[in-house]
Amino acid sequence: MSTNGDDFTIGVEEEYQIIHPDTRELRSRVQAILPQAKAVLGDQVTPELYRSQIEIGTSICQTITQVREQLVHLRREVILAAEKEGSRIAASGTHPFSHWNEQKLTVRKRYADIATSYQQLAREQLIFGCHVHVGIANRELAIQVMNRSRPWLASLLALSANSPFWLGVDTGYASYRTQVWGRWPTAGVPQVFGSLAEYEDVVNQLVATGIIDDASKLYWDMRPSTHYNTLEYRVTDVCLTVDEAVLVAGLIRALAKTCAMQAEQFVPVAPIRSEVLRAAHWQASRFGLDGQLIDTTEGRAVPAGTLINKLLTFVRPALEEFGEWYEISGLVKAVLKNGTGAARQREAFAKQESLEDVVDLLVAETAKSN
Repeated sequence: MSTNGDDFTIGVEEEYQIIHPDTRELRSRVQAILPQAKAVLGDQVTPELYRSQIEIGTSICQTITQVREQLVHLRREVILAAEKEGSRIAASGTHPFSHWNEQKLTVRKRYADIATSYQQLAREQLIFGCHVHVGIANRELAIQVMNRSRPWLASLLALSANSPFWLGVDTGYASYRTQVWGRWPTAGVPQVFGSLAEYEDVVNQLVATGIIDDASKLYWDMRPSTHYNTLEYRVTDVCLTVDEAVLVAGLIRALAKTCAMQAEQFVPVAPIRSEVLRAAHWQASRFGLDGQLIDTTEGRAVPAGTLINKLLTFVRPALEEFGEWYEISGLVKAVLKNGTGAARQREAFAKQESLEDVVDLLVAETAKSN
């Protein structure tokens, strides 16, 4: 089980909201924005389930410096295309007050099939995530990395939490998007797989049951990509700022590298019960960094900062190998000090109890280039 020169590249996908500049509501205008955006970005910009969503994807990046450059460029061009059409762009896991029943589905067979199959569940998926692809050509190794990443997914979720409001109310969750997403029959933390063959057998069984058409319909918090030689981490909200997106991408790449080294050294997979992992996932969704998180390897609750620093220590050798320790650790410290996107959304609301003010914050922070 060895790596090659193409391993541990990074690709990032972000889903954005299309915003009406006056009402601050979501607006179904992706079809008007896409031609302008595609003229500059080509296939790096695509539609999503709802017409009030638009998605970008970076090219393959070797460093987090390249990730930053790509995200700044992609966000800028999508924002410019939206402004030419009279709209704004925001990055948040949920919209503070727009209702899913007022949105229009994208006219594509894929999305129509999803709506037909999953009905109300699909209709309520007005949420926005960030997916990070880490290049791992050896599929057997990718499974072993996935096994060993499981204890740290909740920490990544807590750091990225950016969706406290839903349908006009404060949900009490830092990442309510996680609760909406978790309703899919194939969502959540994947189980441990002894081999690639075992993983493929589970996929074949799920296809045979009719629950999914193929492996691309696995909505786990991480999965081997069906399109690329990557392991795709899907646990985080879309990040409010470029800094936070770079932080998430860098931490995930370092986590994958660390877990790959453990697999190659035959370090056993930590025997953590699925009930504990689920509890940790819920705790991170509920509180973000504003409280305690569950240290799944120890089976106890600890202050959020303690667990985040434990994750940093765990991945530090990989970050140092990539030459990214000082930047990523500095970005982590900034989030621990200034709060997550969810915390900053609540601060904006508290000033005048205005959800429109929250949207204004989202639009402004999404456009920042540092």
